[in-house]
Amino acid sequence: MSLPIDLSGRRAIVTGVTQGIGAGIARRLAEAGADVAGCATRSESDPLARRFLADVAVHGRRGFYFPANLTEKSAPHSFATAAAAALGGIDLVVANAGRNAFHGVTDCTEKEWAECLELDLASHWRLIQAAKKHFTAKSGVVVILISSNHAVSTLPGCFPYNVAKAGMNALVQSLAVEWGPQVRAIGVAPGFIDTPGNDAWFATFPDAAAKRAEVEAGLPAGRIGTLEEIGALCAFLASDHARFITGTTIVVDGGHGAGMHW
Repeated sequence: MSLPIDLSGRRAIVTGVTQGIGAGIARRLAEAGADVAGCATRSESDPLARRFLADVAVHGRRGFYFPANLTEKSAPHSFATAAAAALGGIDLVVANAGRNAFHGVTDCTEKEWAECLELDLASHWRLIQAAKKHFTAKSGVVVILISSNHAVSTLPGCFPYNVAKAGMNALVQSLAVEWGPQVRAIGVAPGFIDTPGNDAWFATFPDAAAKRAEVEAGLPAGRIGTLEEIGALCAFLASDHARFITGTTIVVDGGHGAGMHW
């Protein structure tokens, strides 16, 4: 039995669309029939911004790109307003933009703490608040926050990123209980996914390929995840097939959290 995912007529905004998980999500939403407005820090003329628009257009959907630094307090509002004008409203929000901020609890500075919490938590709250003004559907609006498996269990030296992501999981719960039933809110918490960010992390080791192989061997799935898998999950969660899913965060980590690690 097939389970088609049809997002025709849906108008989505996605942050951080020029690379990594955000780009993968945007592609999959467009493939499922959604129009997609995206933002990132790159200029409109940047090749990765143009690739985002091309990835949407190839599926016959409308695309809109808006350069924005979401750590600027006015940027989420500006993006949501421009996106809603371009698409005619907003039915789906995917708050994805973020950056690893890995420090120790003791050596993390006030500046590093503030920068991480600003981008990886506060900007998502501001975006969702701004987008809500443009929700036009009386029911069926979906908000997806891209969290991390670090919100559930972390490693030494991954502070305060884990704190920000745990805050996102709590934000999902608050959105669900305060904005439901008009709005469904779901978190997606990826583990190791094949992204430029993870490639950069592997590159910090003397033998990047060996480190990658070590990580993959330690996962019950036997490999790291793909952008397509995260994108497909988000498309499913945004669809009518997932109408009873809200207020929870789904961990997508290849089984990493199922075992004991020391």
